[in-house]
Amino acid sequence: MSSGDLAYSAAAGAIGAGYLIVYVAILVVSLVGMWKVFVKAGKPGWAAIVPFYSTYCLFEMSFGNGWLFLLCLVPCVNIVVLIMCCFKLAKAFGKGAGFGLGLVFLPFVFMLILGFGDAQYIGVQQ
Repeated sequence: MSSGDLAYSAAAGAIGAGYLIVYVAILVVSLVGMWKVFVKAGKPGWAAIVPFYSTYCLFEMSFGNGWLFLLCLVPCVNIVVLIMCCFKLAKAFGKGAGFGLGLVFLPFVFMLILGFGDAQYIGVQQ
C-alpha cells in the first residue's frame, strides 16, 4: 500500500467513526425521550429499551390495544400503521396533526418534546 492509500483509509475510518458517534448520540437521545414519554403515560420507563414490548406499549398508548403492533409484521401495512400510531400518539398527548407529522419525520426530536415538554398524557381519543 502506498502512503496515499493509507491516508484515504484513515480519512474513511475517521468519517465512519464520526458517523457512528452521531448515530449513537441520536440513538441515546431517542431512548431518553421515549423513556420520558413512557413514564408520562404511566408505563415503566425501562419498557422503552425492550424491542417488542416497547412497540406494544407505544400502540397501547396510541390505540388502546397493544396487540395491534402485530400489524407491523405485515409488509406495506406496517408503514401505514406506524404513521397512524404517530398521529394517534400526538393526539393522546393533546397535540395536533402537525405534531404527529413531526413524530413521523423527526421522531427523535419530537419524542424529546413530548417527554420533557409540558404535554400531559390524556389517553386514547376516538
